[in-house]
Amino acid sequence: MTTTGTQLRKLIEAPEITVLPGVHDTLSALIAQSCGAKAIAAGGYAATASLLGRPDSSQLSLTELGDYYARMTDRIEIPILADGDTGFGNVTNVTRTVRVLERSGVGGFFIEDQIFPKRCGHMAGKAIIGVEEMVSKLKAALDARQGDTMIMARTDAIATDGFQEALDRMALYHEIGVDILFIEAPTDLRQLRQIPKEIPGPCMVNLIDGGTTPLLSAAECEDIGYAACAMPVAATHTVVKALQAFYCDLLKNGDLSDAMHHGVGFQAYTDLVGLPQQRAAEQAYLEQARVLTERMDK
Repeated sequence: MTTTGTQLRKLIEAPEITVLPGVHDTLSALIAQSCGAKAIAAGGYAATASLLGRPDSSQLSLTELGDYYARMTDRIEIPILADGDTGFGNVTNVTRTVRVLERSGVGGFFIEDQIFPKRCGHMAGKAIIGVEEMVSKLKAALDARQGDTMIMARTDAIATDGFQEALDRMALYHEIGVDILFIEAPTDLRQLRQIPKEIPGPCMVNLIDGGTTPLLSAAECEDIGYAACAMPVAATHTVVKALQAFYCDLLKNGDLSDAMHHGVGFQAYTDLVGLPQQRAAEQAYLEQARVLTERMDK
């Protein structure tokens, strides 16, 4: 059986860019798959919003993240690029992080070099650990990996130590054998173009609506050499806008009939989540049981 790690690796190694739309929760992951996504990104920003309604600032535990991803992989078939945060501690903690995320069934995950508690990569006030500590974490992650889950290295060094430091760190992270390379929050087109030119190995770019990085199309990212582009938070922002419009409309008028245009409706929703298939499976088991009991009665 092909694992999601193998699926993700084939996508990353393919000539065309891999587009990783972000998801907010299991339902949005199912919707993304139904719309044709070949893989998705599910980061701590969306997970923290979905589970806690709070900012992305290391408030979720490793086990909460593992459960969040396991629920998704139980429902969808496409690979997930997940968030390993800072590894949740030193090399010992990183080892456990790898095992928890592998068991959750994700296709890959990144570990970043921010100081714990981290911040969203496009927030101000970030700080990073020393390069030696980060190298030790990545080596521990690679040694702990038991399957083919892809491991991505992320650096936030642009914001703290400058662009060249980010390039130097990523070159070193590539040298020790990570699968994907991710320099967070480049600030202009020059940096965006330079990263895949100077860094050997597949690079990912992170596109945040309202963030510090210029927004390019997937085709433009492919043209300048990126193997993958992620849009990890836009779905959460879309959910917020859609629900604000619905609740404000409903509470203003107090009439569901007037607010129904915001939703897809009962039938479309039950079709999306697979109720007809579930009912058919239930009926098939009942029929099997009926046939068996009739044989026993004869």
